[in-house]
Amino acid sequence: MKVVKINEPQQREACLARLCAEAYGHQAGIAPLVTFAGVIGVLFKQEAARLLALVDDQSRPIALALLVSDEAGTSMNVAQLTSLDPDAESAVDGGNKNGAESDSQGEAQKPAGKGKLNPALRLVAELALRAPLRVDVVSDAQKAEFSAAGIQRWIKGPGELQIGLGPKHTATSLDNLPRTLTVDEASVVANFKQDKALFEDYKNRFVRGLESFPRTL
Repeated sequence: MKVVKINEPQQREACLARLCAEAYGHQAGIAPLVTFAGVIGVLFKQEAARLLALVDDQSRPIALALLVSDEAGTSMNVAQLTSLDPDAESAVDGGNKNGAESDSQGEAQKPAGKGKLNPALRLVAELALRAPLRVDVVSDAQKAEFSAAGIQRWIKGPGELQIGLGPKHTATSLDNLPRTLTVDEASVVANFKQDKALFEDYKNRFVRGLESFPRTL
């Protein structure tokens, strides 16, 4: 297995569509499309987000992660995460959207089972060794799973939020933790309502992405 950064525009768009569909699930309404449009239209253009995959020995993607930079450009937050079944025909057999603030950890909360990490958590474990990584969770169960993937330092955030930091992250407290960049979902929805052509364009790109999801990377 290895980690692959997805740079080719068509592959990246297809993988982002699959990731959003999987992380949010069938009952999420317009939310997957809003995130898809916000990431492409803002975060990718600003080079503030990266899409990475864990691939198996046959180069088939078995996990996807969207990493988003903080305002200082010094660390990356796991904004979306999902495990994949490389043999599945459907591109939208998604899990639930779970996590903190943007509730974005998705498939990572599925039980790892018998001491083994699922593909999403294996991808986190690999990324935590390479980059200053942050994860946001809202339950002790999520915290335990990410801890097993190498996220060992935790900071208490507002409310139920718990912020996990990888070994390369330099923050020591909430006071010196840079703010993560996010998609302004309300702004995207407002733009969709004002510009039907924009909405249709992103909707069609989202569907094409799901249909053209690459079997190998």
